[in-house]
Amino acid sequence: MIAIIIYGPPGSGKGTQAQLLADKLGLIHFDTGKYIEQVVHNSANKKNKIIQEQRRLFDSGALCEPSWVLNIVKEKVGQLAASGLGVVFSGSPRTLFESFGSKKQKGLIAVLENYYNKKNISVFFIDIPSSESLQRNGSRLMCSVCGTQVLNKVFKFKGLKLLKCPFCGGKLYRRSLDKPEIIKIRIEEYKKRTMLIAKELKKCGYRIVHINGKPLPSKVNQSILKWVLK
Repeated sequence: MIAIIIYGPPGSGKGTQAQLLADKLGLIHFDTGKYIEQVVHNSANKKNKIIQEQRRLFDSGALCEPSWVLNIVKEKVGQLAASGLGVVFSGSPRTLFESFGSKKQKGLIAVLENYYNKKNISVFFIDIPSSESLQRNGSRLMCSVCGTQVLNKVFKFKGLKLLKCPFCGGKLYRRSLDKPEIIKIRIEEYKKRTMLIAKELKKCGYRIVHINGKPLPSKVNQSILKWVLK
């Protein structure tokens, strides 16, 4: 079993790359952001004060409470490992606390090492400029049925107005996170908090691989696979 962690600013394609790796290598793609979004927007949790507070943070573009995120992610990792499944994360763990925990609470890195062994854990950072991040997120639409991400700028360039998913015909919507003002906050959160994880991982002996995220997804995927399959 292997574990792969893919980092990158909003719109870098880390979710796409995680899913491609999951499909090719037989891994489970654990999209922490998507999972959190499902939890905080689940109507069944409307009366849960803790979850509603996390929703307020999530919808504002800020990171949810690290302790809360760490607990729900560790629980899922334990379930996957118990089933003998490898895992690929897109953008998680996102803070130093989520990564390394505290004296009272184990971080996700220690949990992954316990289940998968340190030598079987790979860490990648997909790099794109902030301007590219804003452009990609600002034109992204999501399908409410199949979950496909569609870059609306492609269709606008061709003079078309996209109303439905081109793959399944489902209704398209724009995530609350993809508003320009929210994207800027998320980029700053990434720079201030997530990038610090790379330094700490290096201190722990991990090799950090930086990947250029500007080429087509297929090219980016080839670059990542070269390192994973070494």
